[in-house]
Amino acid sequence: MPKSIVKLLIVEDEDNIRNGIETYIRLNSKCIDKIYTASNGSEALEKIYEYKPELMLIDVQIPHKDGLTVMKEAKAAGVCPKTIILSGYDQFEYAQKAIRYGALDYLLKPSRPTDILSKLENLIQEKDREDKKEEGTANVGNVNKEKQANRFVTMAVDYINENYMSDLTLKVVADKVGVTSAYLSTLFTQTLDCGFIDYLNKIRIDRACNFLHDNQLKTYEVAYKVGFHDEKYFTRVFKKILGLSPSQYRKTM
Repeated sequence: MPKSIVKLLIVEDEDNIRNGIETYIRLNSKCIDKIYTASNGSEALEKIYEYKPELMLIDVQIPHKDGLTVMKEAKAAGVCPKTIILSGYDQFEYAQKAIRYGALDYLLKPSRPTDILSKLENLIQEKDREDKKEEGTANVGNVNKEKQANRFVTMAVDYINENYMSDLTLKVVADKVGVTSAYLSTLFTQTLDCGFIDYLNKIRIDRACNFLHDNQLKTYEVAYKVGFHDEKYFTRVFKKILGLSPSQYRKTM
């Protein structure tokens, strides 16, 4: 029995399949603590950046961004979960490409929930072995590491504050700071108690509030000025952080 308690993201555009898998795992798994779901590739990436699940079960054919694109972008950001691909028979070659890219296993649809859970628990056992190995090779020097880590976070925050309007990604900022994406992502969570995307969005929304005082600017213009290229996504993030839409915020001024 795996020892780790992990988070799982299920990405499937067919509601009945997604809900069925989620329900079965909730009832039968003792080591999957939280389950997040997404019905398309864009939503999947948002969940990955926000919640950082250790495992992902993803269909290869999903709207907006397909499964392989989701894996590529998450890996580029250094936050790709251990992944199992779901594939129909006619998409088998596509699934093989995903395996070559980094997916650790695949299942042909339709798959029994018992088989899915078995594959997931195999990945959790693998994670247990990796964690044990890392513990056995851990070094001393925690104080110096903490100081260095704080320096990296300060550099990253300064860069974001100066360049929030640009097309920033975790990889872009990590490259500027001189660390890996995965390490910088961990530093944000540990030091600032929020993920990279959460921090970037907070800075962008804070700057957006200043621009909204100018009634000559349209909402989409404000969104573009602070780094968003999708007005609907900007509005959703704005409301999530402040509890008001941009238009509602303007009425309070």
